[in-house]
Amino acid sequence: MRIARTGAAALAASSLLLLAACGSDADAAAEDGVSVVTSTNVYGSIVSAIGGDDVQVTSIISDPSADPHSYEASARTQLAVSEADLVVENGGGYDDFVDTLVSSGDSDAPVVDSVELSGREAEAEAAGEELNEHVWYDLETVGKVSAEIVSQLSDIDPGNAATYEANGADFAEQLQGLVTREQEALPSTRGAGVAITEPVPGYLLDALGAENRTPEEFSEAIEEGGDVAPAVLRETLDLFGSGQVRALVYNGQTTGAETEQVLAAAEAAGVAVVPVTETLPDGADYVSWMQGNIDDVAAALSA
Repeated sequence: MRIARTGAAALAASSLLLLAACGSDADAAAEDGVSVVTSTNVYGSIVSAIGGDDVQVTSIISDPSADPHSYEASARTQLAVSEADLVVENGGGYDDFVDTLVSSGDSDAPVVDSVELSGREAEAEAAGEELNEHVWYDLETVGKVSAEIVSQLSDIDPGNAATYEANGADFAEQLQGLVTREQEALPSTRGAGVAITEPVPGYLLDALGAENRTPEEFSEAIEEGGDVAPAVLRETLDLFGSGQVRALVYNGQTTGAETEQVLAAAEAAGVAVVPVTETLPDGADYVSWMQGNIDDVAAALSA
């Protein structure tokens, strides 16, 4: 993800506010419960669903203007990680700043690495493909991550293990509901052509059986913040006027001249545009957010 930003100062300020709201004093954290730091509020929501009132969650990134690939942590962020009982990251190069914070702060907290748990990196290597690190759109991976969080919290705080296990079971049931929704949509979405700006929703599109017809060079350039070759841009724009795709699934947190041209081309051709994001919007939890994503993408591909 490469996002236009308002400046490092604004990002630092938003990070300070996020972390200050959760508190940074070790004694207070002990009184309030187990302290967990997550790289983004997507994982923060999952931890909160499992930990409930017994867990204090600090999500380092929840501001959509922050880019995990290039995020620079503040001293307050370092302090929060150093005092955490558990750290949850995406992994796969998406949020490398977390590993830096853990190692530089001499933290001995266990780290839940979602990509590592997913097994997707080995699969990509075996297939000779690039890893799609956006594994929170992969419900199977989220199930593995949530189970590991239950296990880690139970080890850290055995007195509340029964609560964590019960909450984890509830979360697993809700995840299964999302899987069921994907399966119900599959007959009308399988084989549907789709365009993307970045590989963010890739696992969701795979679950719905959609065919990504975007030139790989386009989505890679956008994700890496590079320039798109004119010929590749033309090939991408031609997808819409030629009727090759039913929808554009658009990373709504990305801005740039090329993505704006693609968006305009889709709208001009009457192709459905479905925005997706990398962090939770205000007021949403993981399950409600992902349910909306599934419903919106499935509706667009079924049209």
